[in-house]
Amino acid sequence: MRRLTVSIAVMTVLLSGNLLLAADVGAGKDLYAKKCASCHGAAGEGKDAIAKMFQVEMKPLSGKDAQAKSDADLKKIMLEGTGKMKPVKDLDAKSGDDVVAYLRTLAKK
Repeated sequence: MRRLTVSIAVMTVLLSGNLLLAADVGAGKDLYAKKCASCHGAAGEGKDAIAKMFQVEMKPLSGKDAQAKSDADLKKIMLEGTGKMKPVKDLDAKSGDDVVAYLRTLAKK
């Protein structure tokens, strides 16, 4: 019975789209620093000068809006771009998973 309960719990998490299997938070942090921080800030706070230049509102990546997005949605934004944000160059699917795993560590507690 216990094995069935654990299996159901694991499947629920897997189906929710918010579990990154084998994602490397450390690698994600390094990639974020190299590819994202120039616009989004070291801690995901967003850079006012970039927001002003592109005439957009940058919401913190630690905030409810960004953290409410599914892992798949965050990864898609990085790989395909959205609005005025272009796709992140030289980022593959595995690297995208790593960056998303790092972004989850920014969530406000």
